[in-house]
Formats: sequence, C-alpha cells, structure tokens
Amino acid sequence: MRVSELTWMQLEAYLEHDDRIVLPLGTTEQHAYLSVATDTIVAERLAVEACEPLGVPVLPAMPYGCSPAFVAFPGTPSLRLETLVAVIRDAFGSLHRQGFRRFLILDGHAGNTPASGPLAEWAASLEGAQLIFHDWWTPAPVAEAIAGIGTDGIHAGWLESWPWTRLQGMEPPTDRKPVIDAARVRDDDPEGNRRLLEDGSYGGMYRRSDEEMRRLWTAAVAGVRHVLEDGWA
Repeated sequence: MRVSELTWMQLEAYLEHDDRIVLPLGTTEQHAYLSVATDTIVAERLAVEACEPLGVPVLPAMPYGCSPAFVAFPGTPSLRLETLVAVIRDAFGSLHRQGFRRFLILDGHAGNTPASGPLAEWAASLEGAQLIFHDWWTPAPVAEAIAGIGTDGIHAGWLESWPWTRLQGMEPPTDRKPVIDAARVRDDDPEGNRRLLEDGSYGGMYRRSDEEMRRLWTAAVAGVRHVLEDGWA
C-alpha cells in the first residue's frame, strides 16, 4: 500500500501489528531511449506489487541517487554518496522514532549500492532496528531469469525496457549495439562517457519479447516479497 494513499491515523493503526516499511530508491539519469526516471519507476512498481498482498506500506520513491558518470547528459542530477546516506538516515531516523523498526530499501540503481554499507552500520546503532538494502536484480532466481534471456542485459538496454519505462513515440534501434566495457565508463569523465556511449546505452539489444520480460518481472517481484517475508534476522 502506498503511503501517499494513507492518512497518518491509518499508519498509526498499522504500527499496532507490524513495523515494516519500504523505500523504493531510484535515480534520475539518462537511459538512452527510455525514461530518465527508469530506475525510480522500476523500484517503485516492484515495491508496490511485492507489498500489496502483505499490506506493507511503501514510501514515495526517492528519485535522486548517485549518477556521477552521466552528468554530461541533460536531465541527470547526481547526489554525492554521503548526501544520499544522510537523507536516508534522516528519513529513517524519523520513522524509527514513530515505531517503525524494519526498513527495506528497494534499490533500482547500481550506483546507489555503495550506500548499503554505511546505512547498515548506522541502522545497527538504532535500538531494535533492522535494515535490508535490496538490489532487485541480485537474487539467484532473478539472475537466472536474466541470464536465460541474454548476457547483454545492461544499462539502458532490454533489461530496463518495460512497458512502463518506454516513452510513446520513442522507438530504439532494432539492431544490437556493440557492448561497451563498463570499466571504460568508470574510468572516464562524464564528457568522455557521453562521447563513448553516444545514445547512452551500454550496448546489446534494446528490447526483448514481452513474454520474456514478464517472466523476469514475476521473478523480481517474488524476490522482493521473499525478502519482506523471510529476510529479517
């Protein structure tokens, strides 16, 4: 259930029987022919679908993350890691004071993953708190589903191309783009990355069949739900 569709009184009643809450964490960055909000859209939708049968509240998605490699592309704001960690700490600290104890960060952007360590360390200092940082693509069944579709599921390609991340009238190339070594992106500056990536994709196919993507989505939702139900210490 979305927090945006609840009153504070309903959340207070929820806390009488449960203490879990989910923060979808995305970013706003170039995604070639897909929405610049792709990572945020995916994280929020996964969270809502996974939480719906469990009745766990989902916070509004955080739309900004760590995307320093792409700041030469218009429409890509980027936070420093310490800024991202500080914002989440402040938000979760407030929620902990209200009675929330189990915090799931559902991450849609690999650039945010380095925040997991500092946040886990901080959460360990809070009385009774538990924090899980979940990159949606990492559970074994999800990784297997990705591998079963192809080995070129990378940034701004088919791995992130869902009906809800595509833009009307924006059709990507049908040919496979040569895959670019991600290490080259990490080692270059933003302007160099823009020249290297051209349209922004890391390469591979831009789209796969809807049937393949539905199977992947089902696995990803199940992965989030499993963590919500069984991932706590």
